Amino acid sequence: MDKWDKRFVELAKTIATWSSCYQDNRKIGAVIVKNKRILTTGYNGAPAGIKSCVERGECLRRKLDIPSGTRHELCYAIHAEQNAIIQAAKLGVSIEGATLYCTHQPCVICAKMIVNSGIARIVYVEGYPDEFSLALIAEAKVSLEQYAAED
Repeated sequence: MDKWDKRFVELAKTIATWSSCYQDNRKIGAVIVKNKRILTTGYNGAPAGIKSCVERGECLRRKLDIPSGTRHELCYAIHAEQNAIIQAAKLGVSIEGATLYCTHQPCVICAKMIVNSGIARIVYVEGYPDEFSLALIAEAKVSLEQYAAED
């Protein structure tokens, strides 16, 4: 890891604070970068025109007692990685060969999108209980690195 990785990881952490997720421990941020240039960003939150969990005053996943790493479709939010990829599509920005910096390891749904978008490298900070996503990322030969802060 180098100073640029540190910069982009710190930016992903800042972007995570923009999340409209009701759970503080689930505020996720993502940055897609190529050649040291920021292409797009994303954070987890409700789709445009849909009330967020913060606006609703509760987390649907907690209300339904859904374990982390399962039933991703039962959530009002779109994941940070998904929002960053969607933003690239909306703006017509190619992310092929880019690096995705994220505060958390991608879930299986995000992993599939990352693979098909052509992202070549993922750098994440926190783990996530989704072994299947790790298997898909490895099979697709996308580089996956857990960021370890230097002292």
